[in-house]
Amino acid sequence: MKPLYKIIRKPLISEKANLLKESSQIVTFEVDRSANKIEIKQAVEKAFDVKVKAVNTMQFRGKMKRVGANMGQRSSWKKAYVTLEEGQEIDFYGV
Repeated sequence: MKPLYKIIRKPLISEKANLLKESSQIVTFEVDRSANKIEIKQAVEKAFDVKVKAVNTMQFRGKMKRVGANMGQRSSWKKAYVTLEEGQEIDFYGV
């Protein structure tokens, strides 16, 4: 298995992510593009000491962008929706 810091890049904090976290026990992460669902599940369980019920992933292709006269492309990335078991919680803010 790859190291945890290579699988889970960062948590995604947005309005939609907060609503999902409060209502459905779903937490969102940006993950490595080559990571599969099993690796993501093991990494989240090990890093945050929680039980994971399911993992759903989505691939996003980088958009083409113009910078002056030059064209470039943003990086492609992968998002993971991690559903936690009942009673489990991840606190990103540490308050």
